Amino acid sequence: MGSVSHKHTNTTPLKRGSSIDHLEYVDVTPIIGREYPTASLKEMLQAPNAEEQLRDLAITICERGVAFFRRPQDDLSVDEQKYITDMLGKLTGRPEENGLHVHPLYNDPNNLPMADGTTDKHIYVINSEAAKRLYATMKKPTTGSEPKDLSREWHSDSLFENCPADFSFLRMQSTPPSGGDTLWCSGYELYDRLSPPFQKFFETLTATCAQPVFESACESGGYDVMSPRGSPLNVDYQFRPSHPVVRTHPVTGWKSLFAGVGLHVSRINEVTTYEDSMIRDYVLRLITRNHDCVARMHWTRGACAIWSNECTLHAATPDTHLVEGIRTGVRASGTGGVPYLDPKSKGRREALGMPLF
Repeated sequence: MGSVSHKHTNTTPLKRGSSIDHLEYVDVTPIIGREYPTASLKEMLQAPNAEEQLRDLAITICERGVAFFRRPQDDLSVDEQKYITDMLGKLTGRPEENGLHVHPLYNDPNNLPMADGTTDKHIYVINSEAAKRLYATMKKPTTGSEPKDLSREWHSDSLFENCPADFSFLRMQSTPPSGGDTLWCSGYELYDRLSPPFQKFFETLTATCAQPVFESACESGGYDVMSPRGSPLNVDYQFRPSHPVVRTHPVTGWKSLFAGVGLHVSRINEVTTYEDSMIRDYVLRLITRNHDCVARMHWTRGACAIWSNECTLHAATPDTHLVEGIRTGVRASGTGGVPYLDPKSKGRREALGMPLF
C-alpha cells in the first residue's frame, strides 16, 4: 500500500473527557468492566455532542476492557449498531483505510439471517446451534466421555487476521433463562501479574494465529471466502499472521498480554514445541488462578456488550444445551491496525500509579 500506515494515528495515549459522566454506572470489578444499567445508546446518538460522547465511551471501554448496557436497547437499529462500532474506532485513531470486519464465512449457507430475514456482511449472527454447522470442518480434540475443556473458548476477535478486531459490539436478542454467560479477562492485568523477568521474556515473543477452518469450510461448502475483510491487509486465505504476545494498546498506551492462549493461537514462534505448550498452559493458568481479572455477563434480552479486543480475551459459556431455548444475538466488529509493541509503553498498574499486588 505504498506509504499508507496500517498503525493507529495516535502518538500519545488518548484522554477521556467528561461528556458521559452523567450516565449512571457501576464498575463490574475494580479491575475490569463497567455496567450502565439505564443508559440508552440511541439517546447518545441523538445528542448534539454525539461524537464527543462516542469518543469518551470508546476511551472508557479501552480503559475498562468491556462495557455492559443492561437496559434493553430495542430502539437501536442494526445500522446504528454498525455505525457505533465503526465510529468507536474512527474516533480513536484507527487506520483510515480500515472499517467494519467482514466474516470470512459470510457466503456459507449455514449463516443465519437476522430476525427480519435479511443478511448483512458486517453483522455476524450469534446462534449456538448454527455455529455447530458453520464450523463442522474444525478439528476438535477427542475427549470421549471426559468433561469439556472450556480453555479453548478464550480468544479475542479476528486474531487470525493481519489486522484483528478493535471494538466488538454484541446485542443479545434472545437468551435462555440461564446459561450462555460471556466472560472477559483483562489482558492488562494478565501482563501485570507476570514477574518483571517474565514480562521482559514475553515481550520478545510472537505467536502464529493460524485458523485453517475457514479454508476447509469454503472447500467443503464450495463457496469463496470473503475478501477483503475490513482492511486491505485482510485478504484471501491469509489466516496465518504472527502477532506480538504482548502488545501496546493504541488508545491507552498500556501493555496487554494479547496473543498467548486460546482458540486462535496455534504456536508461540520463538521457542520449542514443549516450551510453546508450557507457555500457553501458563497463560491459561494465569486466567484461571486470578478470577479477579474476569468480568462475567449474565445476558438478559436486549442487553449489549461493547469491548476492546486489544486488551481483553473473552469466552462464551457453552451450557445452553442444558436448558430450553437458544441464545441468539447480532455482533459487529471493527478492524484495528497491525498489533505492535512499543517498548517505551507501560503496564496499566505502573501507568496509573497502582500497587503491583
